[in-house]
Amino acid sequence: MTLALRVPEELSARVPAEQRGPGRERDCVRLLVSRGCAVAHHAFRDLPGLLRAGDLLAVNTSPTLAAAVDGAVGHARVVVHFSTPGDDGRWAVELREPDGRGTTRARAGGPAGTEVRLAGGVRLVLEEALSPGSGRLWWARVSGGSVPGLLRGHGRPIRYSYTERDQPLSVYQTVFALPTADGAGSAEMPSAARPFTARLVAELVSRGVRFAPVRLHTGVASAEAHEPPYPERFAVPEASARLINAVRSEGGRVIAVGTTAVRAVESAVGEDGVVRAAGGWTDLVVTPERGVRVVDGLLTGLHEPEASHLLMLEAVAGRAAIDRGYDAAVRGRYLWHEFGDVHLLLPAEGTHTEHCLRN
Repeated sequence: MTLALRVPEELSARVPAEQRGPGRERDCVRLLVSRGCAVAHHAFRDLPGLLRAGDLLAVNTSPTLAAAVDGAVGHARVVVHFSTPGDDGRWAVELREPDGRGTTRARAGGPAGTEVRLAGGVRLVLEEALSPGSGRLWWARVSGGSVPGLLRGHGRPIRYSYTERDQPLSVYQTVFALPTADGAGSAEMPSAARPFTARLVAELVSRGVRFAPVRLHTGVASAEAHEPPYPERFAVPEASARLINAVRSEGGRVIAVGTTAVRAVESAVGEDGVVRAAGGWTDLVVTPERGVRVVDGLLTGLHEPEASHLLMLEAVAGRAAIDRGYDAAVRGRYLWHEFGDVHLLLPAEGTHTEHCLRN
């Protein structure tokens, strides 16, 4: 799915909401609400009044890693983006070139055998491309140290060219992030949850909205390539599976906070529509053809018109709703990317998608 619109460059969110003006908070971002093709404009702090008692929010607890590390290939400087650990001790990585502005640009991957020198005497050797036909991500083996230790001591959050400056890792953590015993996490922030604050969560709970924690460690998704998602590690705990099933049986809505939560939840549902505790690797790609079996709604950021994530949005809400919502977002000057505004996709109420297409 590619949207027939252009997002002006000035609509890129260059800094977090709390840095865009005095008195700003994370929950002060704007919230575009699509109910079918009906569009409304809100502030994110209005969310409790837009949901119903008995609704459930599936939230990703994966913490964001300081996944970018400076290195060198021969005499050339590179930046290594650590994406995902494999089961055999290797890591999926992307090598990029510094662009002189504190960010990076795409670099040809490989070849196999390329050695990268990193801080603290750590060495990284590229072994094979992650998938045939794509040389952007490579499986690599590290020697001379551990990757979690390297990231803690020398890493910084991955940053793309539309942002204004480096930010501390704390800026990239959501209120739902939980540390993991093995130091695993997401290479890029599960950003749909970023506007939540502890105060807003408490208000949602007080209104009868329930939360189901799931986990999906996101890999890197470079700004230049809009490939379908690679396999990622996920977990849906037994308690969350039971709660999701209970909410559905009671007529509540299951709303995923972020595309990562959709992928995790939909990876744990059987053909009978029942969610069961599950974990490991998921290669599920949610498309309109596959559809969704559990998720009724989605809270997500605004994605570039050619982004592969839009197929998931179409699976949840339908093409007409996405077209109408994104047109409203551009006209309304909403902000894009991980520090930008957010979009709440809910089922239509008393309206049909076909009807809104004719208006």
